[in-house]
Amino acid sequence: MKQVILSLATVLMMGVSAFAANNNDNVNQQAKQSFQKDFATARNVSYEQKPEYVKVTFSINDQVLFAYYNNNGELQAVVRNIVSDQLPISLLTDLKKNYGDYWISELFEIAADDQTSYYVTVENKDRKIVLKSDGTSSWSAFSKTKKDVE
Repeated sequence: MKQVILSLATVLMMGVSAFAANNNDNVNQQAKQSFQKDFATARNVSYEQKPEYVKVTFSINDQVLFAYYNNNGELQAVVRNIVSDQLPISLLTDLKKNYGDYWISELFEIAADDQTSYYVTVENKDRKIVLKSDGTSSWSAFSKTKKDVE
């Protein structure tokens, strides 16, 4: 399961996913039925069938969410973009303390297996670092890259 979450996070961090056409004919029906049961009040629903999973983009209470289902119709994770104020206080404090000279370019929350993880991309003029939360108190480096400085 952790490998699935890491794979989903990697896809999200790379920005590969995009809104897909709502082509209901090619979507795994077990995943679609599970989604409709789990999120009955969802609006603006679109499905994207991948070989290993179905990504559902939808909104609830004017917030865009992403649900990932395996091909057996089991919910794997729910992801949402957040702002830094929505982080647990300890994570926000740690981020400001250790990465105060960076800016946040991406931040999202993943809920899976009754656990919540956070991923943040911080950047400065030279580096881009993706951090993953370890619980709700600290961050660990998920990936680091140097920027090409012109």
